[in-house]
Amino acid sequence: MQAIIDACEDGRIPASPSLLICNNPSTFATTRARQSGLEVEILNGKTHPDPDDLDTAIRDALLAHHIDLVVLAGYMKRIGPRTLSAFANRILNIHPSLLPKFGGRGMYGLRVHEAVIRSGEIETGATVHLINGNYDEGPILQQRSIPVHSHDTAESLQQRALELEHSLYPYTISRIAEGEIVLPGN
Repeated sequence: MQAIIDACEDGRIPASPSLLICNNPSTFATTRARQSGLEVEILNGKTHPDPDDLDTAIRDALLAHHIDLVVLAGYMKRIGPRTLSAFANRILNIHPSLLPKFGGRGMYGLRVHEAVIRSGEIETGATVHLINGNYDEGPILQQRSIPVHSHDTAESLQQRALELEHSLYPYTISRIAEGEIVLPGN
């Protein structure tokens, strides 16, 4: 999230982030967002125990803020059907592998990098994709690769993949904002 905010502030992304929706009220992301002037809304299973109500609240918050593009950055929950419908082909996510490899339910964090190393892959990377109703199955917008070194651990690979994500995600968002990447149906 911070890499995206920074890219907006320094002009690499011609856009203005305005809202952070977060399910975890104690995450440092909320502090960072507020310091950057973003409004923060905490929406989760405690604020909205019914999943349909939570989905509606997320959709309504995005609509109320006139959001054009939803950028997931560390949000690990499934997006509900109302939000998916209201923002069809306008919700991005980034994944720390070259999808479709090493994606899907339960594949996040160190688990991805452990699986890459176990598989013997010689490269991995990051993928920016649109989301749909299934984890990591939406259309791929951009990918970049990095080599997997023989001495890599899951932790070292995770760090290098994160550095790649911090450049790839803002770059992709910038290309969308500048009209160089046209999202389906938009």
